[in-house]
Amino acid sequence: MGDIRRRAAVVLGVTGLVAPLTLAATTAPAQAATSCTTQTGPYQKQVEKFLGLKVDGKQSSTDCKAVRAFQNKHGITPAVGYAGPVTWGVMDLMNKQKAVGKNPNKDGKCPVNKGRIACVDLTLQLSWIQDGKKLVYGPVPVRTGRDGYETRTGLKKIYWRDIDHVSTIYDVPMPYSQFFDGGQAFHSVGLSMWNPPGSHGCVNMTTKDAKSYWSLLKKGDDVYVYGRKPGT
Repeated sequence: MGDIRRRAAVVLGVTGLVAPLTLAATTAPAQAATSCTTQTGPYQKQVEKFLGLKVDGKQSSTDCKAVRAFQNKHGITPAVGYAGPVTWGVMDLMNKQKAVGKNPNKDGKCPVNKGRIACVDLTLQLSWIQDGKKLVYGPVPVRTGRDGYETRTGLKKIYWRDIDHVSTIYDVPMPYSQFFDGGQAFHSVGLSMWNPPGSHGCVNMTTKDAKSYWSLLKKGDDVYVYGRKPGT
């Protein structure tokens, strides 16, 4: 039975690295990825404010370099310094995540009557661990399933753990894998947590957070996934 479950977890849509989302030609200027655009984006003021730049709503060389550095850091393409909807969407999500502070379950949507539980808020792309009403770890940013590969919602349990798992579907490492729904698992990736468009269903984490989840959770612990990832 253990071997059957192991094969099933590999086959059922295990996530891996995905290519960053490319903006459509209608949302960003058609320029080579190495160039820096002079065009003002539709979210220019919001992006300037987020990056601590002069907020005048006009693209400058300084603006472009700062925006492009942000895009390169988080895998947003094309990285030409254009203040478009994908770039602002990432920044807006960061603002919302920061506003949560240390009270991620303020709305009470993640059940607190089950002892140790890992909560995943798809809407805010946050996860944390609770023990009853006590916050044990987090909240931390996560990278969940992209459109068409959504991380499935509902109450689940961790049923298999593999610290050195490798996806046979995508041929990529999935360190600190903790499977909770078919092929969907918590695991670390070497990507920004804000790298669009998302995973193939798994809950991606930084190595630091995935290691902490590995040490804090065990087989049989509850996982509760709720909300809806932006863009899905």
